[in-house]
Amino acid sequence: MRAAIYARYSSDNQKEASIDDQVEVCRRYAKRSSWAVTKVYQDKAQSGGSAFRNGYQQLLADLDSDHFDIVICEALDRLSRKVGDLANLHDRLEFRGIGLHACNLGQVTTMHIGLMGTMAQLYLSDLKEKTKRGQLGRALAGKIPGGKAFGYDLVADQSGERGINVSEAATVRRIFRDYAAGQSPRSIARKLNAEGVPGPEGRTWIDTTIRGQVERGTGILNNSLYVGRIEWNRCSYVKNPQTGKRVARPNPPDQWEVVPVPALRIIDDDLWVKVKERQAAVRIEMPQAKGGSLNGSHRRRYLLSGLLVCGVCGGNYSIIGKDRYGCSVHRGKGTCDNNRTLIRQDVEARVLDGLKDSLMAPDKVHAFITEYHAEWNRLVADQAAEITSLRSRLNQAERGIARIVKAIEDGKFSEALSNRLAELENYKAKFEAQLKENMNQEPVRLHPRLAKIYSQKVANLAATLSDPEIKIEAVEALRGLVDRIEVCPRDGQGSDLLLVGDIANILKMAESRGKKKLPEAKTSGSQLSVVAGAGFEPATFRL
Repeated sequence: MRAAIYARYSSDNQKEASIDDQVEVCRRYAKRSSWAVTKVYQDKAQSGGSAFRNGYQQLLADLDSDHFDIVICEALDRLSRKVGDLANLHDRLEFRGIGLHACNLGQVTTMHIGLMGTMAQLYLSDLKEKTKRGQLGRALAGKIPGGKAFGYDLVADQSGERGINVSEAATVRRIFRDYAAGQSPRSIARKLNAEGVPGPEGRTWIDTTIRGQVERGTGILNNSLYVGRIEWNRCSYVKNPQTGKRVARPNPPDQWEVVPVPALRIIDDDLWVKVKERQAAVRIEMPQAKGGSLNGSHRRRYLLSGLLVCGVCGGNYSIIGKDRYGCSVHRGKGTCDNNRTLIRQDVEARVLDGLKDSLMAPDKVHAFITEYHAEWNRLVADQAAEITSLRSRLNQAERGIARIVKAIEDGKFSEALSNRLAELENYKAKFEAQLKENMNQEPVRLHPRLAKIYSQKVANLAATLSDPEIKIEAVEALRGLVDRIEVCPRDGQGSDLLLVGDIANILKMAESRGKKKLPEAKTSGSQLSVVAGAGFEPATFRL
């Protein structure tokens, strides 16, 4: 029997040797059962409250690959502290005929999942409440319950104590004065970067670091600690079960805990009030100028939203004005030299024309279809051989079970026979599950008229650009073809576009397998390059 080991510890405060200790305990458990350890999965400093851990996700991915017959952990809470995640894992293992063992429990059953999983989840809830209670006590004592804010230093050997950093405090005062005087967070960030003034953690400044969010109390301009006041519990944090990421939710003011700490004051009340008054005025003026909130005006789902990136710094190319894209790093930080902007309609037309006229040429797609069908036939043959092999192994297991049952009926019962019977029954369940999966799976056939269909789809996609609002379906269709589009400034004026995505893999395969390489279209227009994914050399097409 092949065994896989999973080990995890929760936080950076624990020793990394904890992983080695867990693995050693599991190896000894496997040795006592004469199992061979073939895989070890581990997650360091990862909470068991989320299933989004690299080692755990790899374990789940390998369940379908027949890498192991047994999963061993030191205790169930190493796998997860969420009863739902444990139940899901147990169901998947059971379906595959894979056993689950915990060194402190032995073979894990449904009862263990229910009881131990519930206890593990209750532990998380209890820990959350105790942590919150500890933070409350620290805040009421005038100590900082969170991390180190810009403008302050940690006080050695005094947990929660802070001291004012004179140099950073001067920068904080400058930011407040400049903003109260009418400068925008973006212009303040650009000036600080131009002068080489280090930001938080030594990073460069960006406007959002200064602006933050008023409701959540984030950002330089909203940190009440600068006026000598701790405001704790402004937000609650909940974990999204679909992504494993924490989401902040502002609490009403009556739930805040406000504690004065005059020794940490950096700015005076008058300057703080001026900044708050200007923030309120800006929030009122923006909707009047834009017809809606600032974020609302910038978050319309255009065809290329989220796909354009700067070819110089790698930052996003986002909407910076009416129907115009620009480098967000150049605009927000001033640390990128790429000042080229693109008209939204022009860049959308360039990309779609490239897909329609060059990238989706029917003869190229036909070459890909030919290769795909050849691969499909190979997969069908491999699948047929796998089914034959599984049926043979299943028959062997069934014959072995029948022989042992006959021996037991004849009075030849022994512990060895009983163990062998259980082992064969596990094999049988696993082979039946694999056989069922292979019987239900079939490689997807491509439509013989795919080249024509592709051309029609792209033409229809381009037609949607005439609508006032781009349909969500059009955006998602393009995202299926393109990973990103890099905007690279040319010498002089204008920009070239470098398109990266799975469509380039298809093109490269078509060219390498086709009878002859297709010539480039010759035109004096702008350039759209196409870069294939991993394993392929870049292919370039001019429009």
